[in-house]
Amino acid sequence: MDTGKYLKISVFLTLAGACFSGYLSAVKLFSGSCAFGESCPIFLGQPACYYGFAVFLAMLVGTAVAYFRRVSSPDPIKFNLALSALGIVFSGSFVVQEIAVWVRYGFRATFFGLSTCAYGLIFFAAIFAFSLCVLKCRGGYRSVAKGRNKE
Repeated sequence: MDTGKYLKISVFLTLAGACFSGYLSAVKLFSGSCAFGESCPIFLGQPACYYGFAVFLAMLVGTAVAYFRRVSSPDPIKFNLALSALGIVFSGSFVVQEIAVWVRYGFRATFFGLSTCAYGLIFFAAIFAFSLCVLKCRGGYRSVAKGRNKE
């Protein structure tokens, strides 16, 4: 897969994550409560969805800029790989805490069966897996750069 196709798909994935976490952040900011009636995880005094939104927004901006500048290096892929790994660790830590509560007190139905942190984790994992596959499974940098230069 060439870098152009990667960036098109990544813009969509990061936009979806930014929209979801942005919605959660806006509801929390303006109403003071979580969008789906869940407990709101707090990190360093702020709701976790604010941090998720910042990470998704950073990936979206980086990916969009790389796409419009027609970047052919693997740097945007590595950028998304690093930030999505950070997002996996961040959201995953909250999911582990939620699972511990479920084990202790029983499962509680949430937004479509999962918590919003779990959905954030899924978005981050999808971006990570996609980026890693493009970087490693498809022939690495040479094929990514080579394919992009054909356009």
